[in-house]
Amino acid sequence: MSDTKSTTHEAHPDTSKPAEVGTPIIEVVDIGKRYGSVIALSEVTTSVRAGEVTCVLGDNGAGKSTFIKILAGAHEHTDGTLNIDGVSRHLASPRVALDLGIATVYQDLAVVPLMPVWRNFFLGSEPTTGFGPFKKLDVATMKKTTKSELAAMGIDLRDVDQPIGTLSGGERQCVAIARAVYFGARVLILDEPTAALGVKQSGVVLKYIAKARERGLGVVFITHNPHHAYPVGDRFMLLRRGKSMGDFPKSEITLDELTAMMAGGAELEALSHELSRELGADSEVAKKMELAVEDAEA
Repeated sequence: MSDTKSTTHEAHPDTSKPAEVGTPIIEVVDIGKRYGSVIALSEVTTSVRAGEVTCVLGDNGAGKSTFIKILAGAHEHTDGTLNIDGVSRHLASPRVALDLGIATVYQDLAVVPLMPVWRNFFLGSEPTTGFGPFKKLDVATMKKTTKSELAAMGIDLRDVDQPIGTLSGGERQCVAIARAVYFGARVLILDEPTAALGVKQSGVVLKYIAKARERGLGVVFITHNPHHAYPVGDRFMLLRRGKSMGDFPKSEITLDELTAMMAGGAELEALSHELSRELGADSEVAKKMELAVEDAEA
């Protein structure tokens, strides 16, 4: 308990200058989370480095949500070590994580659809002018800042006065990313940002993930799609049933190997044999499954 309390009073790192590319910001070693007798996550080890994208992959129920909640401060880990800037910490709340420069963009984005883009950009952190009872929102500054920050991320909106609900899913994701960067994020955690998007909009989000990396942020990209992860990822950590299947730099794993580990070659082969018995070895479905197994094993 004392460890948890101390985190709220420790000096925070100097974030005025971006860390050198490759510098570890977050390191987790054998991290785990237990809910009573239920083990939701165990023995997970990886790192998040400045100017790099760490991709966390896994199917539904693999433990991705538990892992990001630990990094985001929503849940405290019960096993292992969480180091931030080389200091072992227990994050007591999302506010503690934010103060350390760790921002999380969830799938629902927490935006107000009918409000303009600039209001959503500063929602909860609006600058004001004047003093006392004469204070008012500094609308001009908010609009100018929103426009310039989005432009810095390569986002060229027609009008920041338009309701954010009129933007595409990919554009809303990108506004949320730019907002986190502006408010001092050093680590950006993205929770399945491409899950509900089409091919084109997914490409837009991947582009801005790369932009965030270029600006020196450490990015944690949560996804179940290896074809989205591989083009932008520098490190890949795979989860299955709450345990890590490995933590690989890009130089040590190919897209085919990543896909095979995600798909589960043994499971695919068993399903192929089962379909062959049920449908006949010459059926089109069985043939396609055999090809899938061959691709996964290649």
